[in-house]
Amino acid sequence: MTSTLASPAPATEPITVLSAPPPWRHTLLSLSVRNYRIFAGTSLVALTALWMQRIAQDWLVLQLSGSVVTVGITTALQFAPMLVLGLFGGLIVDRYPKRVLLMITQSASVLTSAALAILALTGWIEVWHVYVVAVVLGLITVVDNPARQVFTNELVGPSMLRNAISLNSSTFQIGALIGPALSGALLVAVGAGWSFAINALACALVVVALTRMNPAELHRAPRSPRARGQLREGVRYAIGKPAILYTLVLLAVIAVFAQNLPVLLAAYADDVFATGAGGYGLFNSLVAVGALTGALLSTRRRAVQLRTVVVAAIGYSVVQALCGLMPGQLPFSIALVLLGFGWLLFITAANSLVQMSTNMGVRGRVMALYMLVLLGGQAVGGPLMGAFVEHVGPQLGMLVSGGVPALVALAVAALLWRRGLLAPAA
Repeated sequence: MTSTLASPAPATEPITVLSAPPPWRHTLLSLSVRNYRIFAGTSLVALTALWMQRIAQDWLVLQLSGSVVTVGITTALQFAPMLVLGLFGGLIVDRYPKRVLLMITQSASVLTSAALAILALTGWIEVWHVYVVAVVLGLITVVDNPARQVFTNELVGPSMLRNAISLNSSTFQIGALIGPALSGALLVAVGAGWSFAINALACALVVVALTRMNPAELHRAPRSPRARGQLREGVRYAIGKPAILYTLVLLAVIAVFAQNLPVLLAAYADDVFATGAGGYGLFNSLVAVGALTGALLSTRRRAVQLRTVVVAAIGYSVVQALCGLMPGQLPFSIALVLLGFGWLLFITAANSLVQMSTNMGVRGRVMALYMLVLLGGQAVGGPLMGAFVEHVGPQLGMLVSGGVPALVALAVAALLWRRGLLAPAA
């Protein structure tokens, strides 16, 4: 049923490749693990609440400032800590127990979301308050995101890792489907404050769930002892492997130009279609519908290779560029569903390939580099695309946000083809 492909790079675990797609009954295989069921269940609630907070935060900033640039700055502030400190976060993850780290980060998220809720519900909220909270949440993310990535492997083990990554994406997108719709309704009915309060409660639920897991059933990753040069070791490891290096290159370009969709969708809802907060929530939910479909279908992949990532990057970027050419709200809405589908096929392939190409002893640092590129790219792209959209308009902004990554992905594909790195595995 399976064969293994050894990577040409040294010190790399073999990557399991299925000779046929897994049976449909294995679509939810990771849920057979009790610890993962607890994790996935509470993650669904927490991610729904997180999306509620994200939508409420972006719309609140837009209403307080009247500027799309301000929304981009908020995004940049939340992701900037990962850009600066991301590798240190990965080093922490490699050294300390992941479950304990997640308890700490989620407890801190409870406090920040609760503070934002109090400010919004009392009417004292100002843009600079949101900026401060965004920075604090960004600092939490420095450790939380790579810890969450590596902890998935500890929950299910290497044999079910690819399935668990796809299910994590499905959970994320179900939250992205429900959260914006709920947040949009709350924004219209009672304002942003209750979305922040709900997220604080959801983070508290995650902390409780982590305490309910059975530590004896975890597939514990080896801890990295303290030593000099460990950050450089992680970077060298990633650069030395084409599967990781070129995936990160594509991820970086897409993160800067294409993955500031909230900025673009806020502008579409406000300036192009005049649909208000409810329309903004709807647009995000439509993206999530396509993304959820893509995440579920990704569990059916026979293999994840570098060519998978490149093709997915080209397809996703082209669809995003075409969104900017849609003549009305209905075709635009349909295109958003396709956009979400393309995004999840790309991101699940990228995440799976990077994790499965990395040994456990350095995986925290490599996944921190992965998250640094993904979130740090959004930190750079947030104000960049916000300013660009404000000057040229949402339609041209959407066209450029997909067009630039599409051109880069095609160039990468040509380079890899010349080097013989896009041939399918035997």
